[in-house]
Amino acid sequence: GDAAACPLAGTGGIRCDERVRTVRQEPAGTPARPRAARRLWRMRTGPRASGPAGRSPVALAAQGGTTACKHHRMQATTAVQHHRRASALVSGADMSRRRWTGPLLLALLLTTLTPLPVATQSFAAAPPATANTMPTRTGAAQDTPPVPLPSLSATTTQVASGLRRPTALVAPDDGTGRLFITEKPGTVRVYHPDTGLARTPLIDITSAVDESGNERGLLGIALPPDFADSQDLYLAYTALPDGAVTLARYRLDESRLEVLLSQEHAEHSNHNGGQLAFGPDGNLYWSIGDGGGSADPLRAGQRLDTLLGKILRIDVSRSCGPLAYCVPGDNPFVDTPGAREEIWLYGLRNPWRFSFDSADGSMWIGDVGQGRWEEVDHLAPGQGGLNLGWSCYEGLEKFDGGHCVPGEKYTEPVFTYSPYTGGCSVIGATSTGAGSTPTWSWHVPRHRLLLVHDLGAAPRRQGRLRAG
Repeated sequence: GDAAACPLAGTGGIRCDERVRTVRQEPAGTPARPRAARRLWRMRTGPRASGPAGRSPVALAAQGGTTACKHHRMQATTAVQHHRRASALVSGADMSRRRWTGPLLLALLLTTLTPLPVATQSFAAAPPATANTMPTRTGAAQDTPPVPLPSLSATTTQVASGLRRPTALVAPDDGTGRLFITEKPGTVRVYHPDTGLARTPLIDITSAVDESGNERGLLGIALPPDFADSQDLYLAYTALPDGAVTLARYRLDESRLEVLLSQEHAEHSNHNGGQLAFGPDGNLYWSIGDGGGSADPLRAGQRLDTLLGKILRIDVSRSCGPLAYCVPGDNPFVDTPGAREEIWLYGLRNPWRFSFDSADGSMWIGDVGQGRWEEVDHLAPGQGGLNLGWSCYEGLEKFDGGHCVPGEKYTEPVFTYSPYTGGCSVIGATSTGAGSTPTWSWHVPRHRLLLVHDLGAAPRRQGRLRAG
């Protein structure tokens, strides 16, 4: 772009790409990378390195896969301003080269920025919260100042290239050191630190996957505790011909896809959720969005007769009657007339990613907001049946035009922030385990800023997201 659009262009290796309106900083003379190329990066972090006063590392990561994007448009100058205001990039705890576990889920990075000056002003103010004249909620918010983020340094090392919109990544516990990486069109690729990214996909279900739109495709993958013996894995995707959100078992030894459960999702292409994870109890958890559109037009979040806007919990180690799975007997709505028994949590908008804390088994959920508040939920182990608020609430604020059920109790998030801090939506979560400290990623158009904050010991907060 021109100097007006990119005031740092031409200095220190800064380039401005007019087509995608982003700013990146690389060593002088670095050739431009093809925009279509997707690269896998390994991240290592540690305490902030000493250096010139007022300077700190900032990294910009690619929006490599299907995300909960709100399609905000940010000009290059705004991007530069926000990068200047950031004082730290977030990531998990320092990890060794040979341990490919949970924190690597946040390592899909395209490029590294060298330090930029830290601006003194804060992010744009968040929209004010309305008065609390709402139905009962558990865990009242405390009137506290914005949460500061700790200063960390982060470096990245490119380990693979050529990925097509990677959406999820898991590490099989089978002694092979491999990583399985899902790609939006419907393939699973294998990466090994010694041999790199395998050319031939491990799994190809593109003939079954509807990847139309930005948020449809192969979205999630989970490996059962007995994967080394069973060679079974589980996939979440939107299926042809109508985009139904689908859970399937894939048998590697037979190259066979077995559909276990699906939910109609034809009206809108967004808000599919897609996270899969085995919990500490051995059951499989699956997140599904509210059916898409805007403002929960299907009123799905508060309904118990649909799987939309929910996190499900099922036992895939056995089958029960006509079902290819079993519903655990202690699921909260097993005996509720008209309710889907698979439901574990409800009142969610688009829980794109969640994770289980390795320290205590608790669940961290990132739920994408409508436009005013993004939220992070933290639930103790075994806390099923909770109503997380959507669409009666968005964050801590009552949602105008939302669906509120009289007499219902709603569980508050532990942290909310406004997307007006840079057009960001919450899209990632993994806990490092040490001190129950989760690592979160926040989405900006075509890029990710990775920010870390210890939310485990923090009171419930709402306000501006502040870096540094």
